[in-house]
Amino acid sequence: MSTSDQEQSVDTPIPAPDAGTAAEVRAEVEADAADEAKAEADVEATDEAEAADEAEAEDRRLTPRQARRLRIALSSVGMVAMAVVLGLRIASRSSVLVVGVYGLALILCGIVIELSRNGRTRLGSWLLAVGLVAAIGSDWLLIP
Repeated sequence: MSTSDQEQSVDTPIPAPDAGTAAEVRAEVEADAADEAKAEADVEATDEAEAADEAEAEDRRLTPRQARRLRIALSSVGMVAMAVVLGLRIASRSSVLVVGVYGLALILCGIVIELSRNGRTRLGSWLLAVGLVAAIGSDWLLIP
């Protein structure tokens, strides 16, 4: 403790800040209450907006059933496309390699359909994408 602290008496009251008149105090309290009410309303509006955004985002996501149906539809379209390309390639150049590449792509599409029916949509998606890219790449690289 410093000497200035020791010189003050312990019983000396701390002076209160000038509170002003009763009307000023009342006006200040009302202003604080209005500010608090406005802040609470802003928080509630923000919460409602966030809840609406979350509900909208959930509405845009696919349900598992919709994802399975979409994957089955994409696999079916891929299967038809591979069958058409296989027919065109056999007509232009009959080769065992052509039948092998596009036959495997057709089998892959069938496997993806079965995986999707059994609820393995992510695995089916990756398998379909990688398999079709591999079939097209091998056609471009291997088949003259």
